[in-house]
Amino acid sequence: MAGSAHTNEPDPNDSLQTYGAVLQGFRERAGLTQEALAPLVRYSPSFVASVEQGRRLPPEDFVCRADKALDAHGILVKAARRLCRQPGLAAWFRKWAGLEENAVSLYTYECRVVPGLLQTAAYARTLFEHRIPLLTDEQIEAQLLARQDRQRKMRERVTTAFSFIVDEHVFLRGTGGPEATAELLDHVVELAEGARNVEVQVMPLGRGVHAGMNGPIQLLETPTNQWFAYSEGQESGQLISDPKTISVLQMRYAKLRTQALTPGDSVGLLKRLRGAL
Repeated sequence: MAGSAHTNEPDPNDSLQTYGAVLQGFRERAGLTQEALAPLVRYSPSFVASVEQGRRLPPEDFVCRADKALDAHGILVKAARRLCRQPGLAAWFRKWAGLEENAVSLYTYECRVVPGLLQTAAYARTLFEHRIPLLTDEQIEAQLLARQDRQRKMRERVTTAFSFIVDEHVFLRGTGGPEATAELLDHVVELAEGARNVEVQVMPLGRGVHAGMNGPIQLLETPTNQWFAYSEGQESGQLISDPKTISVLQMRYAKLRTQALTPGDSVGLLKRLRGAL
């Protein structure tokens, strides 16, 4: 999701942190907590916190509602326009992250690494520590915090449907060593068995050809039933809204679901992999 080791959750920068501080100032002046502001802007408290901490580019609807709710007289709106012009902002991902925050369903097929929303801290840290060019310790910690912030939605938003299809070889790679792999397998099994809104399927090695041979797929549905897709490369990403392209990706994902192991069989495989460590 953006589940790779790339800088999908950008490091906080001065412009975002400044905007977050201004938002926090207006919120505190209004005597509101993050939890109290959240329903007024129609975003979660964790999203409000991320904006205030400079880890999220606030979407336009968030900005307008916050400006009105906090009686900011257009200041938050004007400041947000300057944010969009700042160099280095991964606007293509930030737009996706904003959509992801309120999605009613999220579909992810991954053949490179475990999707970010399923990763443990140890697994994610291994990816970040071996990223080229190397990240500083501060950047690694920022990336981990941002990753963990996105993962909260599976715990907080139980009505959002999450579907994951992951190639078996991703778990066999042993990223981080046996201990980290064991922890990862335990974590994914726990989510698959314990979270009613999370479905995990494994694409077995024995499936020589399947509908995901062209690469990862990410799809989401908004509360207004619009569909978007996201495609990520080595150092870039693309937000897709074209209906024809979305239709093709939906057909591929539907086929992948029939070609992967069932959720129950997938959990069984993951437990066997865990037992073999």
